[in-house]
This record gives sequence, C-alpha cells and structure tokens, in this order.
Amino acid sequence: MISRSFRNISLALCFAFTLSGLQLLAQDSSSAAWDKIAEDVLQKTGVPSASVAVVRDGKIVYLHAYGYANLENKTAAQPAMRYSVGSISKQFTASAILLLQEQGKLSIDDKVSKWVPGLTDGDKVTIRQLLSHTSGYQDYWPQDYVMPGMLQPVTAPEILDKWAKISLDFTPGTKWQYSNTNYVIAGMIVENAAGKPLLEFLHEKVFDPLGMKSVTNTDQAKLPPSDPTGYMRYALGPLHPAPKEGKGWMFAAGELAMTAEDLAKWDISMIEEKILKPESYRQMETEVLLANGAGTHYGLGVDVGMQGGHRYIGHDGEVSGFVSANAVFPDDREAVVVLTNQDAIGAASQIADKIGQSFFVPTAGPSSKANELAKQVFIDLQQGKIDRSLFTANCNAYFDETALRDYAASLGPLGKVQDFTLSRESLRGGMVHRSYAVKLDSRSVSINSYWMLDGKLEQFIVTPRD
Repeated sequence: MISRSFRNISLALCFAFTLSGLQLLAQDSSSAAWDKIAEDVLQKTGVPSASVAVVRDGKIVYLHAYGYANLENKTAAQPAMRYSVGSISKQFTASAILLLQEQGKLSIDDKVSKWVPGLTDGDKVTIRQLLSHTSGYQDYWPQDYVMPGMLQPVTAPEILDKWAKISLDFTPGTKWQYSNTNYVIAGMIVENAAGKPLLEFLHEKVFDPLGMKSVTNTDQAKLPPSDPTGYMRYALGPLHPAPKEGKGWMFAAGELAMTAEDLAKWDISMIEEKILKPESYRQMETEVLLANGAGTHYGLGVDVGMQGGHRYIGHDGEVSGFVSANAVFPDDREAVVVLTNQDAIGAASQIADKIGQSFFVPTAGPSSKANELAKQVFIDLQQGKIDRSLFTANCNAYFDETALRDYAASLGPLGKVQDFTLSRESLRGGMVHRSYAVKLDSRSVSINSYWMLDGKLEQFIVTPRD
C-alpha cells in the first residue's frame, strides 16, 4: 500500500453526508465551486469524508471539511482533524536527506552501502536512486490492503532483510518502479547520518519551524477517536473500519498524519523555498532521467511535470483507511490538499485534480464571452447552421457542405447541452487554444478550438469524450 496514486478511480455510490468546517474567506464563486466539487465526488464515490485546503498567492485561503469523520457516531469531519497522508510522507524523508547534504553529512550520490551495509548491490545503488525509485529494490507493499503478516509489528532491518537482500528487480538507473522499500532504506540513512530518529530530525528542521503542530506518527499508534476513522469496503459493499497496520510497517515511507492546513503550510514553504536551499529544491523538483535518457515524471519524493502549461509538484498517498492528494503549482503560487478516510479509491485525487484545474480556467473577461460564443456555435452546428462571420477563411473552408451535414447528423440526435465547460486555455501559434467538455442528453463530447486574437475561430473540431 503506501501507494503513489489512485487517479481516475471512481465508484458510483450514493452516501449521505454533512458539511462542516472553517472558511477563511467570504464565500465567492471559487469556494462555491470547490464545495460542489468535493460534495459531488463524495456522493459519487461514497467516501465518508474529505478535508480540503487551498493555497492561492502563497497563502491559505480556504479550509473546509466535508462528510463524516466517524460513521458509527455520525461525527462531522472538521478541518482541525488529522488524516494519515501515506506516501506524501516520502517528500519529507527526501527533504531530510537534502538537509543532511546541505550540512555536509552525506551526498545524495553516496552509495547505499556507505550508510546501510549488507544490502543487495549496495555498492552500486545511490541515495538519489532510492529517492527517485530507480534503484531496483523490490517494493514490500504494493497491495491495496493489509495482509495478515502486516498486522504484526516489524522493524526496518527486518523489512530490508526480506526485500532488500534479494536480487534487484532491474539494474539500478535503468527503470522506474515505485518501491516503499527505497524509503525504508532512506529513513535508516537519515537516522544514521543525523544521529537521531527521523521524526525528531524532521520536527527540529521542518515541522516546528513551519508551525506544523498537528503532525503525528501513526506508525506507532492509530489516530485517536478525535480524528477520523479510516474505512475500507469489499467491492460495492458497505463501509467497514479499516484494520491498522502493525508498528514499523510505514516508517519513512508513510508514517505521517496531519491536518490539511499543516500540509498546506509545507506547500507554501515549497513555493517560497523556506526550508531547503534553492539548489536542494532544484534537485528535489527536477525529473530524474533513466540511463537511456527517458523521463520518469518523478523527482526526489515527488511527482513532477506540467499540467495545462503549469509546472506541477505533487504526490498522492495511501495507508490502510486513508488516501490523500497534494498538488503544488510553485510558479503560480497555488496548491491544493485533499485528505480522505477510505482506502483503495481515488476520491482525493479527483477532488484535487478538479480544484487544481479551476485555478487556471478564466471565469470573466474575454474568455467568458468566447465560452458563450463557443456554446452557441456548437448548438448551431447541431442544427447544420453556421454564422460564417465568426470564422476565418480557413475554418469556413473546413465547414463545407459535407462537414455541416455530418456535424448535424451526428451531434443533433445527442440532445440538448446539459453542461458546457472550458477545461483548458493556453497560447499556441499566435492563437488562443481552448478545450471544452460538453455534456449532452445522451453522451459527452469534447471541443478543440483555436481562436485568432481578433476573436474569430480558426478551428472548431468536435470529438468523442470518454
């Protein structure tokens, strides 16, 4: 478990939920939209609760909790409650390694054998390869449930004896394969180099300076009744309290729990580069390449890449009973945190993805006028009609008699437009590129359009949408 991602997983289940929480700014169109996103996802997936934090312009602007923290007692979720964040813990372990490198106590290009002897090919695998999941060490917990043996306590050396002293899954640096074992090794390296427990080091260097007072270690004990209960379900059956892993299984790979607000404080520190030196952030946030030059979309403890033309740093996490998602857009000074209390389901990522997309969708000005025009163009095309004054010569040529006939014949029977949403906007080729998601009575379609700067349409192509 302690997994990387549960994106695009959805179970269409209905579940009653309540709404509670703290809203830091006056209700506006953005926060109302975020509420709807969270409420809709919880209703569709049946996940009991979600705690959401939103960062804009480097500040926490919104905290809200939805649903039930505990189903048996009908306890409403609150923003002050802590959720296990699972693999989001890995970026804190990676930060500890980078802090020790800044202190001159190690190098991320040190061989693993220098710090933890006796592991397979420890004289070939580097710390960088551990943190980037390119080491070849086999994952000890890829499953999305707790196996019987994991109900019993374990130590980090015992995990390594079973999973890091067998043959590597691949030659170091040649493949990317997510492995919690890497971070058990990394956690031991932190403790050996720092001369103190990992959590003590992180409190001293990260949590306390950032005022992250809620952080706790769920590797040693489950969250108290004042925090959410973690849940699981079998297929589409009822929700059940999830079993708690035995002590030691999560360690540096996924032991942390905190509030959404405190995780948002960490996100702000990444945006403002407060804790690490600039060069350390560059190392952490730069995509690691394989030996053949292929990209991994992963840095050191974080997913990295571009989303809609915006630089993205983030990670998801899962432990028994909990799934989390954290997305940071450092150049835009924005972030979203979503914590949920059911495992093996992608509600957290669905909410985070939709809120993240809303950051970059214009709601007023020229784009809003274009959106209304695009909707009307679509409706006209359903009827085989076209106002050619709205199109460039190229686009008018595209919409010949055959095109108009096919557009009307294929789109008209789909019924009325139920929802027309701008999903992406960017610049390309001296034009504005706008993508739309359109929901009709009987199915959904996508529109891929290009607009000249004078407002005329150079392209308006409709395709099926899953």
